[in-house]
Order: sequence, then C-alpha cells, then structure tokens
Amino acid sequence: MFAGCVSRVWMMHNTDGQSEPVNLVSPAPQSHLNQFREQVSVTGATMELVARSPEAVRDAVLARASAKRPILIAEPRYLSPDYFRPLRSEEGVLRNPNAADYRSAPVGVTEAFAAVARTGSVCVDIDADIAGYVSLLPHLHIVVVDIDRLVFRPADLFRLEQFARPTYHRNFVFISGPSATADMGPLVRGVHGAA
Repeated sequence: MFAGCVSRVWMMHNTDGQSEPVNLVSPAPQSHLNQFREQVSVTGATMELVARSPEAVRDAVLARASAKRPILIAEPRYLSPDYFRPLRSEEGVLRNPNAADYRSAPVGVTEAFAAVARTGSVCVDIDADIAGYVSLLPHLHIVVVDIDRLVFRPADLFRLEQFARPTYHRNFVFISGPSATADMGPLVRGVHGAA
C-alpha cells in the first residue's frame, strides 16, 4: 500500500502532430476520442494529446513528472523505441534499475498497445520488459498510446485485424484511472499502487 495518492496520465499521439485533434480520417475516431477523454476524466486520470515525435513525448513526460525523480521507463514493444530515446537520456531517468528502484521510483512510464473509448482504459502488456512493475508501483504512472490504436469497446480489440497477433498469448491488463477500492467501506484512491 502507498500512503500518497496515485495518479495516472494517458498521453495519446495525435495523428497530425498538432496540439488538438483535427483532420482525422472520419467522424468515428473523433467521437471515440471525445468519449475516451470524457471517461478518462470520470476515472480520475488525465489525458493529453502530444505530437508524434520523441521530443514531444519527452517534454510532455518531464512536464507531468515535474521535479519527481527518478523516473522508470519500460522498454516499448508496440511503439518505436525512438519515442522514448530522448527521455532516456534525461537526468534522473533510471537506465539500469534494480528491485529497490522499482519500489521507490515516484514516476513510471509505459506504453499501451491500445486504448478503449467506452471505459477510458488503456491496455498495458505487463509481460513487456518491466512494464508490470512500472505500471503498478510508482505513484505516478504515465502511459503513452498511439491514437490509431483507440477502439470503442474492449471486445473490439479482439475483432480488429490490426490487433490479431501473438500479443494475446501474453498477459495484459486494462487500466482505468488511479487505483481505488470501495468494497470494504468508503472509496479510497491509491490503495493498491498505481493500478
């Protein structure tokens, strides 16, 4: 258990590199993005659209992490590693973390292989690199997901050809906002780590 509040941030790469989503291919992706943004807000997480560049990802993560250091980063499997390369060279980013670092780092950065508009969830492959640790242990979990991998409902992940690959032989989780519980009394956030 953690004493502090655990928070989540979903960052989505915008397809046109602008700060707001414009000129998307069809109205459906825009409506999915609007629903995703609304659901993310309901869960207590935040979402930010960033340009599709390694420097934009680095700047957004550093701004969100503020002065919190060290930062843990799970190696991406679905996004190009280039997106995290500038961030990895920043001071305070752990390059060779050990078990103690997993427990003490206040910020963790992972990718998600998909996002779900209806629930405001991101899908993280917890078998990838150290993503399981990085998504659960730090107080602040920042997730980077490509906007092209936004689907409407969870079942769509298993119907779309772009997602039909060996990924589903791995362990993955749907993450929807900061951890919370209400099964033993009042709602308390941050009781299980950043889940």
